[in-house]
Amino acid sequence: MINKLSPYVGIAALASPMEVGAGRAEQAAADLGRVLESAGCKVVNGGAIKNADQARTAGLNFAEKHVSCIALAAASWFEDYLVLDLLEECDVPVIFWALPGMETGALCGTQQATCYLNQLEKPCRTVFGEIGVGESFARCMSFVRAAALYKCICRARIGLAGQHVRGMSEVAVNEFALKKTIGSRVVPVDMVGLLNKARTASQAEKQKLWNQVKSSVGVVQVADEAGQLAAGMTLAVREVVQREGLSGLAFGCYPDFMGYACLAASLLADDGVPIGCEGDVNGVVGMLILTLLTGQPTHNTDWLDPLPDGSVVFTHCGSGSYALAERRKDISLAPVRLVNQGVCSLFPAKPGPVTLVNLVPVGEGYQLAVMEGEALPADMVFPGNPLCVKFQPPVHEIIEWIHDEGIGHHWMAGYGHVAAELRAWAAIAGSGLRLIRK
Repeated sequence: MINKLSPYVGIAALASPMEVGAGRAEQAAADLGRVLESAGCKVVNGGAIKNADQARTAGLNFAEKHVSCIALAAASWFEDYLVLDLLEECDVPVIFWALPGMETGALCGTQQATCYLNQLEKPCRTVFGEIGVGESFARCMSFVRAAALYKCICRARIGLAGQHVRGMSEVAVNEFALKKTIGSRVVPVDMVGLLNKARTASQAEKQKLWNQVKSSVGVVQVADEAGQLAAGMTLAVREVVQREGLSGLAFGCYPDFMGYACLAASLLADDGVPIGCEGDVNGVVGMLILTLLTGQPTHNTDWLDPLPDGSVVFTHCGSGSYALAERRKDISLAPVRLVNQGVCSLFPAKPGPVTLVNLVPVGEGYQLAVMEGEALPADMVFPGNPLCVKFQPPVHEIIEWIHDEGIGHHWMAGYGHVAAELRAWAAIAGSGLRLIRK
């Protein structure tokens, strides 16, 4: 099962002792912690911070607990050095929640603090209003979840089996820029070793897994021999994922190994481990980001043709999780297109709100393109996992935007609208990550 992000947040309240509103700091910290916990966050309460010693103590406590961000209620005006001293001990993204009060100066305090933090290029954000569920809370949670995502992605190890497709330069990974900008690192995986493990794995284990897969779908159009090899590759990939501590794997399938790891991609996606096609490490990072934000498996797709109704078909050859199918009984196991080998899982994708991302290296950094749309019921217009998406802007505008901005052709799609979190995450990542939205 895939677990959604569970942000670990340090919370406290800021105030200067002589200011109006300072007396409500302790309660503000408790209220902020309560509302964050109601949204699934884990919190560490640093209490009221009214002097430098309290700031340092709270910072040390937050650092010891390895929080991913700090949420600070502004009960009144406060000295900016309180935040600086706090961050000296625990340097993570900060969100301020300024409480209303005409005489308190809470907004003044947050404005001077964010001015300072922006000069230092420290990621921060402010919301305003009474603490509770509502628009301010939704914006606060977008930032909190983005900070948790940043921490996870910084620690991600992405395997690369084989190499990216020749003549598909845009999917090539820039390992230095990836580590510097996003934080993930690449782990080379021996393709020959994977193939050998797939072939020499226990026949009984391969047959058991293949039988389980066959019994869970509607139609089987491949021989048991091909199914057993695909099951063996699934076992081999699982082993290397566990051994290397991988968060995802890019598999260099096209053209020689097409169909070899599609079944592994379908099955491991349900464990929260995305397997990407064509050796696209960047795409796998995009899949992992969406998996963490949505708590669901994601689609790995190409942009295909627009339909007469203005929607667009996205798909690859058939490596999607079965949880992405509209109807389980429609899943068909078949050889991969073009080369008629291996095992792919073919089905139309389910409808619902979706977010699509494209991640490519640009210069010394990375570029993240983001679109939100609505997936409609799809027909099997392509032998894969066709995902039919309707966007708000006209399709011709989106196509022009893609070419004008130099966006790549691999689009990763996750169910749910998470563009707000992606915007916050890109801001936390810093200037090396260029975010573009349509």
